[in-house]
Order: sequence, then structure tokens, then C-alpha cells
Amino acid sequence: MARQAEVTVELVLRAVEQVPPGKVVSYGDIAELVGTSARRVGAVMATQGGEVSWWRVTNRDGVLPSHLLPLARKHWAREGVSADASGCNIARHRADLMQLACAYADAAAELIG
Repeated sequence: MARQAEVTVELVLRAVEQVPPGKVVSYGDIAELVGTSARRVGAVMATQGGEVSWWRVTNRDGVLPSHLLPLARKHWAREGVSADASGCNIARHRADLMQLACAYADAAAELIG
């Protein structure tokens, strides 16, 4: 069981790495790719997502926890993602989920193959 949890973490992180600059996705989008829950994706991001582009993964409304917003806004501004006081405009900047799925399949092939 511990091995499966480690694999899930790695799959989540690889999926996040495939989100291109200037695009965002929701925890649910990543969960659907990986085959886990949005809550699990959020937990992985909170505990182990610091080395990936975490600001590209928000809740379904484009919102992140308030303590992450100041740094996320800097990343979003640099990448051209519009944002307001609570988060980014996910509807406008959502990644192409089909392209993301293809990139993820390649990146995760040895783990899921």
C-alpha cells in the first residue's frame, strides 16, 4: 500500500510538471488524469508540491490558499495569467486538457505502463 501511495505522489507531480507556462488547471483536472481524488491531489501539492509549478494548480474557481497568493500572483504575472484578489482566471487560462493528457501519458509511461 505504501508503494501505491508513493506512485500516486509521483504521478501527481509528473502531471503538474506537464502544465505549460501561462496555463492553469484544477486539482480535479489533475485527479482525473492520475486516477485519484482532487482532495488527494491537494494533499500531495501541500506536502510535496514545492518543487513543481504549484501555482498552476488551483481549485476549480482558480483560488489558492491565502498564504500562497502573494507568491502565486508573482508567478502568474510573469506567465501572463490574469488574477484578482482571490486567485487567477482559470476559465481564461485553463490548459488544453487533451494536450495535457497526452503529455502526461508520455511523462508517466514507465510508472503506469
